Amino acid sequence: MTATEDDHDGRSSAWHAAWEVLAPVTDLVTPMAVRVAASLGLTDLMAGDAVPVEELARRSGTDADALARLLRLLVCRGVFTEREPGRFAVNGPAALLASGHPSGMREQLDLGGFGGQMDLAFTGLLHTVRTGQPAWETVFGAPIWRYLATNPQMGASFDAMMASVADEVADAVQAYDWSGVRHVVDVGGGTGALLAGLLRADPDLRATLVDLPDTVERGRRQLAESGLEARCEFAGQSFFDPLPAGGDVYVLRRVVHDWGDDEAVLILRRCAEAAGPHGRVVVIDTPGSADSAMFAEMSLRMLVLNGGRERTADDYAAITAEAGLHLAGVRSTSLGHLLLDCVPLVSRS
Repeated sequence: MTATEDDHDGRSSAWHAAWEVLAPVTDLVTPMAVRVAASLGLTDLMAGDAVPVEELARRSGTDADALARLLRLLVCRGVFTEREPGRFAVNGPAALLASGHPSGMREQLDLGGFGGQMDLAFTGLLHTVRTGQPAWETVFGAPIWRYLATNPQMGASFDAMMASVADEVADAVQAYDWSGVRHVVDVGGGTGALLAGLLRADPDLRATLVDLPDTVERGRRQLAESGLEARCEFAGQSFFDPLPAGGDVYVLRRVVHDWGDDEAVLILRRCAEAAGPHGRVVVIDTPGSADSAMFAEMSLRMLVLNGGRERTADDYAAITAEAGLHLAGVRSTSLGHLLLDCVPLVSRS
């Protein structure tokens, strides 16, 4: 063996050893293949049968050879099965990609919807790490909220995704003692999923939904379909502007973590101003734990999307105080979300 051959074999051996270590955290091919399968609705198109790839290509509007290559990779990764050469079928993991599955994974991974677009924003992660600024604008050409406002289909996809997790809505409804509350203002409340749960639970409750105009209009329609519109007022506006006054409780569910500290303080201050001396501000957000992998991932995700961040209870104590709020209580919901019960400082004077 020559010195050159020996050197080549050494590099090859080192590459294989390094790949075995790094492959689980560097593979981009498989995650994209799963998202393409979800976007095409392949699980639905197989309808429980083993389908020849040519027929599946016809149903999905794809190239048969390319589709076969995609599916064979996924079969090797344990998603879908090839029962006989060229005939593919759904297995347990592939079944999770069905439309209507309670996990909502197809909608989450669909590259044509907000979930998939949110993941694609990470192609700009290098920009975020170099600058500390969100990657979304670099990847999609506009800041996220402007992008959603000018792309109604994507805005509707975002709203649907935010409202789709029924157990999280129920968790928020049950997490706070709403007895004695007559008027709830849901700030950044999307299409009103939380308000619908609260209004159903208490027939005497009234509510105000605050969000951007197009989102509020979708919320109005959905609440009307549920027969709840008559007990709800609607404010299509930015929550950086003065909010409708007079509510008993101003609730921010999974809103504050979307924003950096300066913006978060302003949102909380607007709530404190509107709540006045007799109201309260309730923040429900993802839990903060310095040891949690989910916390680390979500904090990076929030930065990439909009410059936001996940926060610990101590972090929230700091920004609520700066916003003119006294943090009266902190606890976890049954699903482990953080609930902060705040009182405007003016009410303590």
